Parts: sequence; C-alpha cells; structure tokens
Amino acid sequence: MPVAAATPAWVATQHKAFLRWANSYLDTANIPLLQHLGIDLSDGVRLIQLLEIIGGESLGRYASRPKLRVQKAENVIVALDYIKSRGIQLHNIGAEDIVDGNIKLVLGLLWTLILNFSISEINTEGHTAKEGLLLWCQRKTAFYDGVKIVDFSSSWNDGLAFCALLDRHRPDLIDYTTLDRKDIKGNIALALKLASEEVGIPQLVDVEDVCIPKPDERAIMTYVARWFHAFSALDRIETAGRRVEKFVEVMASSFDLQHSYEYRMKKLLEAIAQQITTWKAATFTGQYLDARRQNSEFAEYKSRTKRTWIAEKTEITSMLGNIRTKLSTYGLKEYDPPAGLKLSDLDATWKVLLSAEALRSKKINETIRDIKEKLRSRFADTANSIASMIDCISLELAEMDGELESQRTVAQAIQRKLDPVSSLLASLSQLRQDLEEANVEENDYTVYSYDELDYEFKLAKDALSKKLLFIENQIVARSMTNLTPIQLEEFESVFRYFDKNQQNTLQEAEFAAALASLGIVYESDEMHEVYEDVCEGEPSISFEHFIRFMVDVTEDQNTAQQVLQSFIEVAEGKPYITEFDLRNSLIPDPKISQLEVLMPKDQSGQGLDYVKFMEKLCI
Repeated sequence: MPVAAATPAWVATQHKAFLRWANSYLDTANIPLLQHLGIDLSDGVRLIQLLEIIGGESLGRYASRPKLRVQKAENVIVALDYIKSRGIQLHNIGAEDIVDGNIKLVLGLLWTLILNFSISEINTEGHTAKEGLLLWCQRKTAFYDGVKIVDFSSSWNDGLAFCALLDRHRPDLIDYTTLDRKDIKGNIALALKLASEEVGIPQLVDVEDVCIPKPDERAIMTYVARWFHAFSALDRIETAGRRVEKFVEVMASSFDLQHSYEYRMKKLLEAIAQQITTWKAATFTGQYLDARRQNSEFAEYKSRTKRTWIAEKTEITSMLGNIRTKLSTYGLKEYDPPAGLKLSDLDATWKVLLSAEALRSKKINETIRDIKEKLRSRFADTANSIASMIDCISLELAEMDGELESQRTVAQAIQRKLDPVSSLLASLSQLRQDLEEANVEENDYTVYSYDELDYEFKLAKDALSKKLLFIENQIVARSMTNLTPIQLEEFESVFRYFDKNQQNTLQEAEFAAALASLGIVYESDEMHEVYEDVCEGEPSISFEHFIRFMVDVTEDQNTAQQVLQSFIEVAEGKPYITEFDLRNSLIPDPKISQLEVLMPKDQSGQGLDYVKFMEKLCI
C-alpha cells in the first residue's frame, strides 16, 4: 500500500527507500516483504525479525501472531529495548508511536537503524558515518570529468556520480567516456539498472527520486551506503589480490635480484682474477716505449677499470641488502649467497687485488728507472766512443805529411774509418730520441751531446774530403809541367770556387762561369761544344779535365797576336775598348783597374787604346 499522496514528497521518497532497504534484508530470510512501513511494522513482528537479521542475533521470545494492542506494544518494546541495548539513542519515539503507525516517527526509527547498522561502520581515515561515506565517494570518483560530489543530494541528480562509481569498480559494465551527459534520466536509469542486475545492489530509489534538483539526502545516503557495501567487498578482494600480486612481485623481484647479484658477483670476481693473472704473466721488452705503454695501461686501469669495479662492488653490496630487506618485509627466510659468491669472498679477493696492484706498480716503476739508467749508460758509452774516434781521425789528418801518393793512401785509410763513426752517430741519434721519450735530460756519464759530436764529425769529414781533393788535384796539377805555380794556384782556386757541391767536378753552367771568371767567354752553342769536348764522354768535368783544358787555352793565348785579337773581340771591332766592354766580358774589377792604369787613352777620349798598348809591349 503506497504512502498517501497528500504527504510531503520527502516522506514518500524516504518511505520508498527505507521500505526497499528493509525488504532487502527480509527477503534473504524468506520473510514476507513489507508493503507499508506504518502498517506492516505496527505489530512489532517484522521489526523484530528485521533487527534479528541486521543485528545477527535472536531477540528472544515475542508474540508471533499478536491480536491485541498490548501484545503488539510488547513486541515493539522488545525491539526498542534491543536497539537501546546496542547503545543506540532513541529520541521522542515510543512503542505506541509504532503501534499507531506514525509514519514520520517510523521513518525516523528506520533512519536510525540505517545509520547504525549500514552506515556507522564506514570509517575512512578517522571519519565516520556520513563523512566517511562521502570521502569514499569522492576518492573513487576523483578523476572523472563532470563529477564533483560534495553532498548526498544535488551531487547525484545527473546520474554521473553513480555511473562513475560503476565505471570505477566494474569497467566491464559501462564506459563512462561514451555517456551522453545531457541524457540525465537515461544515465540514472542505466546506473540503477546495472547496479541492480549486474552487481546485486537493491534499487532503493527510482529515477524520478534522483533526477530532481534536490534529491532526499537520507534516501540517497541509504542507497549509496548499499553501493559502498557492495563495492567494499570487491575492494577487499582487490586488496587481497593486490597483496598477493605484491607478494609475487616482491618474490619475483627478489629472485631476479638474487640472480643478478650472483651473476654480477661472479663476473666481478672473474674480472679481478683475470686482471691479477694478466699482471703476473706480464713481461717487459726492455724498451722504454713498452714500459711506458704498460704504465699507461696501469694508469687507465686505476682511473677507469678499478673505479668501475668499486662502483660495482658498492652496488652488489647494496643489492644484497635490498634482497634481505624485501624478504624480511614478509618474514621470509634470509637469502644466503652460494659459497664463493659471498661478500666475504669479494672482500678477500679485493685484498688480493690491492696486493697485486701494489706489486704491479712497483714493478713498472723499477723497470722504468732501470731502462732510463741503461739508456744513459748506453748513450754515454756510444758518445764517448764517437768522440775518441773523431779525435783520432783529426789527429791523423793533422799529422799527415810526405809524398802526395803516400798522403793519399793515408787519407783513404782514414776515410774508411768514417763509416763506423757514421753508424755510431745514427745509433746515438736513436738513443737521444729514446732519452727524450723517457724524459731524461741529465746524464752524468758523459760530457758530450749528439749535436756537438755530429758537428765535429761533419767538420772532420769535410776536412778529410777537402784534403783528398787537394791531394788528387795536386797530383793532377803536378803532371801539368808547362803551368807556372801561380797559374796552377789560380786555376785550382777557380775550380774549387765553382765546385758548389764539392764533388770535384763541374757541370756545364759551373764550367762556363769558371771560364768567364778567367776571361774566357764563348757563345752558348760554342760553349756547349767545348763542354762536351772537355768532358770526354763523362757526365761532368773533373779537375784533371779542367786543368788540361786550361793548359791548352793558356798555351793558345801566349802570342801577342792572339791577345790583340782577344782585345778586338772584346771591343767588338772598335779601335778602342771601354770599361763597359771589359765588364761585359766578365773580366774581374781588379784586372780592369790595372788595364785602366796601364793602357793609354785613345784620341777620341771614348776609351782605352789597346792597339798602342799592344804595339808598345811587342818587339
């Protein structure tokens, strides 16, 4: 029997919600459902039955079929006394109010039961009842667009809050993002229907109870409380599942860490052992570059490899601590690494590494010092030997005397001694380079440097070369009996001057320049023919070739007529000769000055009269 239409709307809404709330419990015990709270609870029978269900205990004997008012009142008193025995305060309500069916007081009694048996047990972070239930709703819908729950009234009238709760807990039933927010009644109906049919939440309110501007707070709160209880069960299952999941995750993580610990520990110990083995097997070639390379590799180990190992050692130690912490969190058995992979094994190996490292450093330093000392000694021995050999060569050159052929034999013997010195100098140069690479600057074993010995050797070699050339040329010149000593000295001096590479030979250009300096000039074509003739098939003109040629030319120029002809050629046919003519013929300045003093001026005053000069000299 519905509530009369003349009653306030809130009474009708609460009556519907509270009636359905009560029936949801009675139905579980197969007790006839209530039709009207004011009528069906008036005899106290189903009120007692409801209390036994929600309270979980028997209320004792009561009149199961009361007919008299007093029997009904006694039943109601049993129910009210039980409520009070649970510590629930009842204000302004008595047995007669229930027997008389005072609907407002009956609703007040039902609300008290709802608060104490359905809502009061909700506790979230210290909040109770209404605040706790509200906080739970806010937490579950915090990130849903369009949902803002601040009360149990208007916050629910568009149906989005119900849909969000449903999507939060059962996303398989609803997709919140696809909802048409303008379809308020459709959203409410969808949420109520799915909650009832799929989740098992009794539908305590209807669409029209919710979609109004300000739904009844108690009705909404009563209904939302059933959502809380329904989904709290799911939350407990999810929490238990998450706990199991976390446990599995921790165990899997622990096993992974254990495997990683053992793998990394094994690799680190193997790397350290390999390094120690490598150091023990290392040998030195005795060369500084090899020692320096090994020293650089050791420094690289110290700055990179060892630091990497230190970091790895620290991480492995920390990893073992993390494993033990994870296991102790769940009270599980402590992890004990296998034999050979314990931290004590790593510490022992590390001590061996430090000992091997110190030994390696000492060996490298001793080797480098020994190599440097040997380099000093070898350089000094070689330098002192070279100095002694150069002194002997210089002394033999200084003491050379006697016949030219004898001197030539001695000089050639000395020349054969130059090759060993040259070879030793090459060795000394390499030793100097080795010392520079070893950063060795001082050497107490010798006073000689490579540069000064190289300089002295070049001087001795040059002196010997010149001495040999002089002897050879003297032997050649000696055979030229028709040359005066002065002429021979002049020709030898000219030859040496134009022998630029000191090979005791003249190339064509050098030969032409030498002749010009002696006053002998040819045209280009004629000069080449003369050069070819003098060479006699050789690639260049030797001193002997040059002297023979000069003998021929000198003999050819001894007649006065030939000299006069030469003046005519220099003057280019003029009866006089000018200073320009003389310079153009490459006659040296001192000779020109002598001719200017000796020759008379010609009558025109334009030059020197070489004809009168020659007539005066000739008989």
